[in-house]
Formats: sequence, C-alpha cells, structure tokens
Amino acid sequence: MPTLILDAELELSLRAERSASGADQRDEVWEGVYVMVPLADDERQELVTRFTAIFQEALGWPGLAQVRAGVNVSDRSDDWQQNYRIPDVAVFLPSGAAVNRGSYWQGGPDFAVEIVSSQDRTRDKLEFYSRVRVGELLVVDRQPWRLELCRLESGRWQLAESSALGDGQSIASRQLPFSFCWEPTAAGRPVIVATHLPSGRQWQV
Repeated sequence: MPTLILDAELELSLRAERSASGADQRDEVWEGVYVMVPLADDERQELVTRFTAIFQEALGWPGLAQVRAGVNVSDRSDDWQQNYRIPDVAVFLPSGAAVNRGSYWQGGPDFAVEIVSSQDRTRDKLEFYSRVRVGELLVVDRQPWRLELCRLESGRWQLAESSALGDGQSIASRQLPFSFCWEPTAAGRPVIVATHLPSGRQWQV
C-alpha cells in the first residue's frame, strides 16, 4: 500500500539505502514528491530488453532515432530533478522537439513504451506525458494481456488503438514504422509480434 513518510531523517535514510543498493534506478519525482518505484520483475525486464533491442537494431544503428531503455524525462530546463518520469523504453526521432540535456531529456520522446506492473502508476503518468508532448505511448498490460496505443491529438491523449490477446487485432504506430500484435504460445507467456513495415521483418517480444 502507499506510504507517506513525514520523518525527514527516515526519508533520507531510505533514499540513501536505495541509492547504495541500486534500487533507486527507476525512482521518479512527481512535482517535488519522491516516488519509490518497485523493482522490475524478470518478465518486465525481458519485455523492456526486447523492445529496446528491436528499436535499436531497426532505428538506432541506422541513425534513424535515438533509443533508450529507461531515461529521465522532464518538463523543465532548470531544477529538472523536481519533476521527471522514466518511461521503460523511449525513442527520440531527429525531427522531435525533445532536447538531450545529458542527465535528462527536456521534452518527451516521440514514442514510448510502458510495461504495467502491480502497484505502479503507469496511467497516472499520462497527464505528464501529454505535457512533455510524447508523440505515442504503447502501454503493455499483463493482467490481462492487452496493448493500448495512446496518441497525442490536439494536445490531448486519445486511446487510438488496442489489441487484446486472442482478438487478432494489429495496431500500427504513426511515429515509428512498426505494427504490433499478439501471438499465443503453447507454453509460457504470449508474445508480441513487432513488424518493421518497410522491410516486413518481424521480431517476437
């Protein structure tokens, strides 16, 4: 359950412990409020790694985009550590407005991926993502398995397309030359088939 800590010494102690152990790598700050994010489970790490590898191979290595597996994104040019989020995967296009400030990007990626986990607040980030003008957000829900493609239209988030396991629906990005659909497997979790539209090449996520 959420916990509000008003003891300043305890807060500093907890943050120091998380920093020393590396558990703070995904922690965020929401309008000055420090948000401790649960450690990613193995399945989430696998999904993030595969999405990142696919986008890097198809877009990053050819120089068509900059691809990041987790990156600080802020709406500020100064004092950025008072307000930032960390999408699981971020793709920045050369035509995008975001600026790489070294420690963080000012402005949102053109395409981002968020993997939903229990107790996280993925959908609570949508207002922030609209403010920093993330072009598209692919939300991967795992309970039940579902893909949602949110798109920024006239400054507001719209659920553009969705695909649930078993419906055979493919969803296509407008920002990246990719489409995504579910494919069931005989054993284990289902896979997301990512198709690079210009080449027809496919990967399983």
